[in-house]
Parts: sequence; C-alpha cells; structure tokens
Amino acid sequence: MLLGLKQVWGLLLEVVYAVLHGSWKVSDIVAQIYQIGVRSQSVVMVTGAFTGLVLTAQTYFQFHKFGMDTLTLAVNSVAMCSELGPVLAALMVAGRVGAAMAAELGTMRVSEQIDALRTLNTHPVDYLVLPRVAATTIAMPVLVCEAVAVGIFGGYTLGVYGLGIDPIYSWANMVNMTHVKDLMTGIIKGFFFGGLISFTGCYKGLFCKNGAQGVGEATTDTVVISSIGILMLNFCLTLILSKIL
Repeated sequence: MLLGLKQVWGLLLEVVYAVLHGSWKVSDIVAQIYQIGVRSQSVVMVTGAFTGLVLTAQTYFQFHKFGMDTLTLAVNSVAMCSELGPVLAALMVAGRVGAAMAAELGTMRVSEQIDALRTLNTHPVDYLVLPRVAATTIAMPVLVCEAVAVGIFGGYTLGVYGLGIDPIYSWANMVNMTHVKDLMTGIIKGFFFGGLISFTGCYKGLFCKNGAQGVGEATTDTVVISSIGILMLNFCLTLILSKIL
C-alpha cells in the first residue's frame, strides 16, 4: 500500500512538473481531445437522453398524484444539471476512456515501448500521460453539458408530448427553479471527474504487472476505482460547492 501511495504521489508530481516545465505539444492534446471527447459523445448523449426520460417519467408518476405536474421538468432540470448529468457521463467515460488508457499504456509497458521512449530522451509523462490528463479534463465538462442538454430536452419532449404536461407553466417553473449555480456545479464536477478518470487510467497502465493478465487487471481496476472515486468525489464536491456557489 505504501508503495502504491508513493507511486501515485510521484506520478502526480511528475504531471505537475510536466505542465510547468515539460516539452508537451498542443497537437498531442488536441488529438487526445478528439479520441476522448468527440468519440465519446454518442454514448454520453444516449445515456443523458434516457436518464432524462426515465427521471421525468418517474417524477411525473409521483407528482401527478398531488396535482404537481408542472413541477416535473424543474426536478428533471436541476437533477440533470447538478447530479445525474455529470455523474452518469463520467461513469460512461470511465468505462470507455479510462479502460482504454489503461489497456493502451499497459500494453506499451509490457512490450517495453515506454522504456524505448526513455532511451530516445522522451519522457513518458510528457508524451503519454499529460496529453491524456489534459484532454480528459478539458473534454469532460463539455460532455457533461451535452448530457445535461440532451437529458433536459428528452424530459421536456416526453413531459409535454407524451405525458400531456402544460408546456408554458412547466417551462416557467423549470427556468425559475434552475439556477446558474446548478449548471456550474455540474461543469466543475466534470473537471474533477475528468482528471480522476485519466489519472487513474494512466497510473494503472504505467505500473501494471507484466503479461496479458497484468494488462487485464489494470483495465478492470481502472474502471472499478474510477467509478467508486466518481461517486465518492461527487458527494464531497456536492457538499463543498453547495457552500461556495
């Protein structure tokens, strides 16, 4: 355990040093943004859409009993902005991107490609880790916004055209009860979730055990640790941001 903490702390310091003094390239970050952000849009948007749909349906079923139909979309909007949008988008990215990072870097480690980079005077953190961490941290808030937008749109469409909720009062309640701080909470969470996912994937890939089994274990550990970390970090950020914003 102490060795693991030492490795995590050492890699974190190397990433910080690489940001300030490294020889990283913007083109590498842009390429990773495409791989991580653009190619993750479909799964994130599908997740956001169906989350908004089911949340709207379940909220309507309960609110309809008390004649509070027009508050349904307000609940959907607030929940998608501050909680469900960022968390579910991050979990999807962890499964897709975090696992891919661990598998790719783990394969490079066991095939000694990372050692080859060092012999070519190329630091692995500058070339492999920093672009992935930076790209995920940049792309994750954008993906969160997409998940939120699609979730709200899906919920509005279902509520108005499927469940017969009054569109004018529903829209007014949604606008009045959804504040900028709700969206800012989701965006800030996206930054932290992106850093957590990418750092975990890179760490597990760089320090995986030799052999195909080691790569598989690193991939599995990345998804599990990232998912648990996202849920724990979400709780902490919710408490902190509720006091700050």
